[in-house]
Amino acid sequence: MENHQDALQRFVFESTPVRGNIVNLSQTFKQALHQQQMPTGLRRSLGELMAASALLSATLKMRGSLVLQIQSKGLLKLLVVECNSDFGIRATAKWDEAVTDTQDLFELIEQGQCMITLDPKDEGQAYQGIVPLEGNSISEVLENYMLRSEQIDTRIWLSCNGESATGMLLQKLPETVNQITTTHDLDTWNRVCQLANTLTDSELLNLPAETLLTRLFHQEEVRLFEQSPTQFYCSCSRVSVANMLRMLGSEELESIIEERGEIEVNCDFCNTLYRFDKIDAAQLLAAEPLNPPSSAMH
Repeated sequence: MENHQDALQRFVFESTPVRGNIVNLSQTFKQALHQQQMPTGLRRSLGELMAASALLSATLKMRGSLVLQIQSKGLLKLLVVECNSDFGIRATAKWDEAVTDTQDLFELIEQGQCMITLDPKDEGQAYQGIVPLEGNSISEVLENYMLRSEQIDTRIWLSCNGESATGMLLQKLPETVNQITTTHDLDTWNRVCQLANTLTDSELLNLPAETLLTRLFHQEEVRLFEQSPTQFYCSCSRVSVANMLRMLGSEELESIIEERGEIEVNCDFCNTLYRFDKIDAAQLLAAEPLNPPSSAMH
């Protein structure tokens, strides 16, 4: 097995409207789930969703965050991944205690839906799309989402072995202008998708991007771009938690303080514990600046 860094790489098929991305998440995956104990099947599904978040983020021109969520009323309650423009990724899941290591994601879902949220950093408007879960894999669900919501032909291959997660995306951009170009585009798209369908989980998990693309598309003219590193990144902070608590209102905050003596908020993503005592709560209610984060605990 060859070692390759956690990174995303974009590539294009020269003189065609077909583009792609490949991502490898090893340390990023381990760090994101280091503080979270979850059943093996869910861990692998969350890894696939992490890889997918990076692949889809790389297709956006927006500066900000992309959030992928799978929600359900079954034994699985929630899978959620956030990936920002710099490929900082965090992820978490919520599930019923009855879930076992051997259960597949789609055994655990009832009345499931897929939600994609785009949250721009600048003045741009946030966007959220929600569709029913269609497909028997995370790849199929997202492919159907992209076709239904964005009208963009997209194919996604994902794999996670519980230690690392990886994926490849192909997309055909809507750049056709005449019948000749349309035929050429369709031929290229169908051909590269057929070639990509020969991809195995082992190749996806273990081969560096350049080796993988050469093996799959050796008769195509492919241009591979520089790597963009990925990393685990959690955006939680004492200030953001304080702002969330303010939204609860004075009556709710005072009730919690009276009952427990303090307010504790634990970040589901990185397991950081934020504590607010009576003085902190009074500052919250007065909307005054908070003291330095002396009570943030890892």
